[in-house]
Amino acid sequence: MLCLLKELQLNNFTYFITMHILENNINNKYMEKKMRFIIYGLMGWCTEIFFTGAYSLMRGDITLRGFTYIWMFPIYGLLILLEPIHNRIRNWSMILRGGVYAVLILIGEYTTGSILKFILGICPWNYENSPFVISGIAKLDYAPFWFIAGLLFEKLHDVLIGYDSLRKYS
Repeated sequence: MLCLLKELQLNNFTYFITMHILENNINNKYMEKKMRFIIYGLMGWCTEIFFTGAYSLMRGDITLRGFTYIWMFPIYGLLILLEPIHNRIRNWSMILRGGVYAVLILIGEYTTGSILKFILGICPWNYENSPFVISGIAKLDYAPFWFIAGLLFEKLHDVLIGYDSLRKYS
């Protein structure tokens, strides 16, 4: 995970905060949920900035300008709600687990987008002019990406709770 943080070239503040959280919790058997919430939020932000930057290159913007929304931090932090599901389906096949994550993340995207649209009158992400969309809020053609993202979440979750270490010594 530390290599991933460095590869994403986080700004110094984000890198410092993440390293501080990891170093202060490295000896705990289980990292506190609030710390995992923060890490999921930060990793979500960084991932979104990376992918929107890559997409800008595909549109011809060589500055690789990436972006996200402040609203996305708590939304990505909500990945913590997938932890008990991950623990329950840990022994299922990768195809089934990825499918579960794709469906749940699409439901989460639709739910959080609907809540933001109700509160703000607008959803920060707008897919209205795209095909395979539910109410302009959730893109069904993102399911393969959410499939992969869910499986990557499992790896991050296992690192954060020290699952591999627990397995080795149990």
